[in-house]
Amino acid sequence: MLMLLTPKFHVGAAVMLENGVVVRGSNQENAAYPSGLCAERVALFAAGAQHPGIKIIAIAISAYPEGKKQLSVPISPCGNCRQVMSEYELRYDHKIRVIMEGGNGTFIASENVVQFLPYVFSGSVLKKN
Repeated sequence: MLMLLTPKFHVGAAVMLENGVVVRGSNQENAAYPSGLCAERVALFAAGAQHPGIKIIAIAISAYPEGKKQLSVPISPCGNCRQVMSEYELRYDHKIRVIMEGGNGTFIASENVVQFLPYVFSGSVLKKN
């Protein structure tokens, strides 16, 4: 019997590009964890695939657990998503504004990803001298 996994933690993300286009994503859960993907990376990767070379200006994220739409504080992106966002900042040498909403109208905004990932791992360390 095939059983589809229903999301128990709802996350949506929207990426604003320099050209004004907004690309949306939602978390994709999968019974074969960790085969799912966070909403942030769904939106970021879709933006990169559909609009290559266009800078990302901002990402907005909204998250809430099923049955509880009134969180007291917004949920911040996971470490994987922070790393991906930081690489887009580095690739385009452009800060990405991060806006998080907690389901109850509470917002947190950051002017760049470095605030979430101060000691970012950069591909520059992999380059040969």
